[in-house]
Amino acid sequence: MTPSGTATGRRGRPGHSLDSLLDVAVAVFNERGYDATSMDELAARLGITKSAIYHHVPSKVELLRLALDRALDALFAVTRESAATTGPAIGRLEHVVRGSVRVLAAELPFVTLLLRVRGNSPVEEAALGRRREFDRIVTDLVRAAEDEGDVRPDVDPAITSRLLFGTVNSLTEWYRPGGSLSADALADALVTTTFSGLRARR
Repeated sequence: MTPSGTATGRRGRPGHSLDSLLDVAVAVFNERGYDATSMDELAARLGITKSAIYHHVPSKVELLRLALDRALDALFAVTRESAATTGPAIGRLEHVVRGSVRVLAAELPFVTLLLRVRGNSPVEEAALGRRREFDRIVTDLVRAAEDEGDVRPDVDPAITSRLLFGTVNSLTEWYRPGGSLSADALADALVTTTFSGLRARR
């Protein structure tokens, strides 16, 4: 997946693309925290000069913006897929949950960074605004499924949405891609355990 607003495979100095620079930057941001990471440290980790980094991006904050947009763009792509499908709202909700698990597995460092954002800068505030929009979409799906009689009506849709994605987001704490549990198997397990309590009893 290419970060929003970047060219696929764009290359500058030999041996480093914008994508590989972004991968390293996100790893360091997650290890040390964005504010505690300097461009000098990023350059040292990459084995290049700061000027080589500036060949790709004008600032550290641009690296943060690209990283957060990469996670958010992937999540919103899932909501667009869901909106393009027909059928009951609970099916579209399940699609969003499954798709979000797959995004988390594919973009784990980027999603981890997104979940640590606290709104300390305009870039972080913008990311939080997009997260709130994503939450609204999920809440609307829960409400629609409730109206259709497929989701139990005794829990507020906003709470149900938070509980669902609290579970999804918690996967960043322990899931490691490449292990014995595939992203699809993980999504199956999460949907099985959460939707059994979510569905209305008939």
